[in-house]
Amino acid sequence: MFVKDLKKCKEIIAGDNTTLRELLSHRNEDVFTRYSLAHATVKPGEITHEHRLKSSEVYYILQGEGEMYVDYEKEKVLSGQVIYIPPNSVQRIKNIGTCELVFLCIVDPAWRAEDEEIKGLAE
Repeated sequence: MFVKDLKKCKEIIAGDNTTLRELLSHRNEDVFTRYSLAHATVKPGEITHEHRLKSSEVYYILQGEGEMYVDYEKEKVLSGQVIYIPPNSVQRIKNIGTCELVFLCIVDPAWRAEDEEIKGLAE
């Protein structure tokens, strides 16, 4: 059985400027999953850098409220909602609330650095 504690995961600043903790990744664990799973946070008023992945991605909002941008679409997102991001879509998320925006990121197939393109600083 594999069990991992979020508090024991190393916190990193991802290329898109999200504070991230990897929960499941074939790179870091002896787990064999097709997907990767990470816990992400964005501080109030901040927006992530535009980026795109070759893989599809799903965000599940745990806390807060934000504006999700996928290609030319923008949608307000709240706790309890899921966002599907198709492969190769330009994406970013903005925290429009007063507390941290907290969400899970599921990338399928699993995230790899060479499959991500950071578009630059977001507005």
